[in-house]
Amino acid sequence: MLIDLQVHSTYSDGYLTPTQMAAFLARQGVKVAALTDHNTVGGVDEFQTACLKHNIKPIVGIELYTKLRHTNINVLWFNFDHNNPELHKMLRDSQTRRRSKVRKILERMSTDGFKIDTNKLLDKYNHYVSINHLIDDILRVPENKKKIMKELDTDKPREEEIIYKYFNNPQLPKLENSSINILRILKLKKKIGGQVIFNHPGKYNQLRRSILTELKSLGVDGLEVLSPHHSIGAVMYAQFMARELGFIMTGGSDFHRFEGNKSPLNASWDYFQIDSKFLKGVGKIIN
Repeated sequence: MLIDLQVHSTYSDGYLTPTQMAAFLARQGVKVAALTDHNTVGGVDEFQTACLKHNIKPIVGIELYTKLRHTNINVLWFNFDHNNPELHKMLRDSQTRRRSKVRKILERMSTDGFKIDTNKLLDKYNHYVSINHLIDDILRVPENKKKIMKELDTDKPREEEIIYKYFNNPQLPKLENSSINILRILKLKKKIGGQVIFNHPGKYNQLRRSILTELKSLGVDGLEVLSPHHSIGAVMYAQFMARELGFIMTGGSDFHRFEGNKSPLNASWDYFQIDSKFLKGVGKIIN
């Protein structure tokens, strides 16, 4: 059975609305899906309604930026009470901190000659402030696009280059994720339920026994084994460690958008699909 337990919508850094996302997944033959926007559950209700119209079983989900001491850890959280007031306060706090950090960078860019109305731009984002969407907005102003092309010395600046130059430049204050202590999340999980999954650990070279063992001891429930960010070696090792530690195995396409570059491979779903039969224990999430 085809499933997808990590997709993103316009409520964070995706490019399809939750309704469009459900329709797209239905065309791919997906039977169970979770919308996992970054640090927001704003699109969950819309996604659930749309999935049911397409005979897809919706799973409540979110992707969270967390901290394990000084280590950044991304986790997915499924099947929790997404209406819980304590959860919403925690998410609002993280969104406010991120908004403040983004504001400082936009104000710096404005001082450096970019045509940016910081308040107007940030007012577009009521939940997670997405850097890729911000870049789209900045590039829509011809003067900004011309300036970026000149400073990057290219007539076709790539998103990754722009992010590095203006948001992650080591010579300037960087945009750090507004992470939440993972212990706080695991404590809240005891109140509102669900399963917390360490996601795409191979993306940041975090598939280490020491990290996985500690996360298991703290109460993390599973490991995202199948991810387009993983090499086959990472997939094999993740499966081995999940079995050894008794982790639930999950998988997701991490779909954000169609790239629109006229190439045969235009989105993660063109080359990456997930069958639940390969994921030991995933029934605890999807059944």
